[in-house]
Amino acid sequence: MQPSFVVRQALQLALTANALKPPRGARTAIPAFFAGWLTGELAPHLLALTAADVAAHVARHRGGSSKAGLALAAASAAGLGTLIAQSQRARDEIETALTEGIGKAYIDELEHPPSPTDLATPWGQLAMPFRMRDPAVRRTRNIAYAPGGKRFLLDVYTPREPVTGAPILLQVHGGAWVIGNKDQQGLPLMLHMAKRGWICIAINYPLSPAARWPAHIVAAKRALAWIRDNAESYGGDPSFVAVTGGSAGGHLAALLALTANDPALQPGFTEADTSIQACAPHYGVYDFAATSGRRSSQARLKTLIARHVFEADRDPENFLNDYIAASPLDRITEDAPPFFVIHGVHDSLVPVGEAREFVRRLRDKSRREVAYAEISGAQHAFDVFPSIRSAHVVRGVERFLEWSYRTWRRRSSES
Repeated sequence: MQPSFVVRQALQLALTANALKPPRGARTAIPAFFAGWLTGELAPHLLALTAADVAAHVARHRGGSSKAGLALAAASAAGLGTLIAQSQRARDEIETALTEGIGKAYIDELEHPPSPTDLATPWGQLAMPFRMRDPAVRRTRNIAYAPGGKRFLLDVYTPREPVTGAPILLQVHGGAWVIGNKDQQGLPLMLHMAKRGWICIAINYPLSPAARWPAHIVAAKRALAWIRDNAESYGGDPSFVAVTGGSAGGHLAALLALTANDPALQPGFTEADTSIQACAPHYGVYDFAATSGRRSSQARLKTLIARHVFEADRDPENFLNDYIAASPLDRITEDAPPFFVIHGVHDSLVPVGEAREFVRRLRDKSRREVAYAEISGAQHAFDVFPSIRSAHVVRGVERFLEWSYRTWRRRSSES
């Protein structure tokens, strides 16, 4: 039996309210994230469903429509409209972050500055958000970058038309270091960049609790070493590798960028070049060791990282230096590459204050540019599938990556 019209509209209103203002607190973080993430990114679709439900209800109950249900539907529609408007703000928020972080003249570095059409909302793409394929992109699956089975495989995304000397983007999936797969995250950005001539590579890596730290970052560095040795055969330029990833993948991406050629993280391949030329982490975990004193970081350290990611006998109180060595917040140096840090204001899993502190320290120490975008209304994982918000973010990250590549080429030729 289907729920009544009033119940359906009450449920939709509750979901909408949660997306507009998610509750704070450790106990509500995960349900608030799941409900808010999907509602926020699918707001246009839910608005259309709400309108269709109202129309069907009115047609079935001529003269006897539920006033309570219609009132709930009206409130929900207004909230969904607000969510859509929030999503559209991402375009200006991203552009403001770029101009403030890397300079107003950054666009002059781009080979093809974006046109109004490039910056418009791609409604046709958003109509089917879970259909993530592009005929202009070729995907080569399940290439082994190291021995060890499926957790040491990668996928290569290339333009359908062959290229040579193309810049490379490395994508690292998230999942709290315990779940996740290269097939599930970063697809909108990788398809977008590969269509525009980049080589994009998504990797698996060992997961906890079967694997313990630093197996995760060692695997990512092995993948980077593989890229440097093999990218040319796919049309890539191994001298320029940018990295991105979300959540735990954002942590690993940032750590890759901040620990170039660290021998402690390259056992058996210390000679490999593991430098990164640009980094664009999304909603990453930066305060890995909880040295900032933030309560959310301390709770994550105690309940997740110390219990499941590190070896059980290496507790933070007695082995804090091991955790600090794994923490992007504590590994920042003046040699950090350009960064574009992106975080949602409504992130329930990794509060936005963590990103603010990471960016503050980056800007204090790094000699390179640091752009930072706080995205209105965005939950954790907002970019997993195409949406209004993620489309604007993807296009902004494209501009950052293109600027980074062309600036790197210019600086390399001048040195």
